[in-house]
Amino acid sequence: MIETLEDLLVEMGEERAFLSEESGARTQLEKREELHGDYGAIPRIHRELWTSRQRQGHSLHEISYRACFKGELPAFFLNRLTRPGDVVLDPFMGRGTTLIESALRGRIPFGNDVNPLSRILCGPRLQPPSLHQIDSRLRDYQDRLDSDPGPEEGDPELEVFFEPRTLSEIRALKALFQKKEREGTEDGVDRWLRMVATNRLHGHSSGFFSVRTMPPNQAVSIETQKKLNARAGLIPERKDIFALLRKKSASLLRRLTPDERRRMALVGSKALLLQGDSRDLGEIPDQSVDLSITSPPFLDVVHYARDNWLRCWFNGIDAKRMEQEITTPSKLGEWLSFMAEVFVELLRVTRDGGFLVFEVGEVRKGTLLLEEPLLPIAADAGWKILGVLVNNQGFTKTANCWGVSNNSKGTNSNRLLILRKSREPK
Repeated sequence: MIETLEDLLVEMGEERAFLSEESGARTQLEKREELHGDYGAIPRIHRELWTSRQRQGHSLHEISYRACFKGELPAFFLNRLTRPGDVVLDPFMGRGTTLIESALRGRIPFGNDVNPLSRILCGPRLQPPSLHQIDSRLRDYQDRLDSDPGPEEGDPELEVFFEPRTLSEIRALKALFQKKEREGTEDGVDRWLRMVATNRLHGHSSGFFSVRTMPPNQAVSIETQKKLNARAGLIPERKDIFALLRKKSASLLRRLTPDERRRMALVGSKALLLQGDSRDLGEIPDQSVDLSITSPPFLDVVHYARDNWLRCWFNGIDAKRMEQEITTPSKLGEWLSFMAEVFVELLRVTRDGGFLVFEVGEVRKGTLLLEEPLLPIAADAGWKILGVLVNNQGFTKTANCWGVSNNSKGTNSNRLLILRKSREPK
């Protein structure tokens, strides 16, 4: 039975020697300390909990989204704290990393996000179609667009990103998806290809529909792209969008085994994906969740609507309205008040004895460790605090790309509050 952080580490197969100050096996990334507050004394343990190597997760995760964590993070806890058939929730689901990992293991995925793009990016990957189905649908799309190429005019300013004929095909594909949605004829294969097209719209390599631009999780403005094109002599080239959709689909599906597909088929139909405020998960019944694994927005660090304006355009989403709805407090006190309500709501939906893994990060160049002000907030909401695990990463490709020394700016660590709902009656 897991009652302390030490119990969890032993459950993870760690040696007790790691918890001993006499252990000679520590590295510079491994240390233990104790935090004190009104909640008592709790341990904070630092170490590398999973690999720092890039792209070690499942291929289904390879959908770009701002501020998402690796698949190894939820997998680490799903394997130790849940069993097949358990319900796993992420109230800030983003691209759906927790939900995909849950479904791959036969856990029932529940998710919520105020960003409407989350359901578009996550839902289709919970019940992925076969490559044969995708090929057949792409041929159908091509036949439709050959007979009805769609509107010839509209959005000329987007030609800074796309070659004109490519843009015309993108507009036609957009219109086709919206027509199917209105008519109620959109099925899982359509939703999959809409998700892939959303991810392939713009990016920094030849695998995207656009000219070279910023990575796909951050769309630049039209004016900025004009400057990029002029500075680098970039001219949007003709792209075969159907070939790119097929190629990316094959890449996403390449590691999906028959057993994983079977497990996902069993739980995918039971999945619940909500769009709304994480402080009010009214459609989720009391005490129905076994484990929540989530990472909330950090103090207005990421501008989801601004970074996704092109994806919003393609999916018929009002980006300005989305900007108003996705409000992350920029002041610590306001952010903590928001999180206090989230903790209360998560306690409501969690079964007695269930767990919450709440990942936060260092912000303000590592001077603010968000787990510290969150600990009393979690305790006041009624959670039992097992402790804090800090996953410190070694050198990463991303840090090198941006010319950042590891753990010197931003962070390469995951700071995880490990909480449990007490079994004891109130």
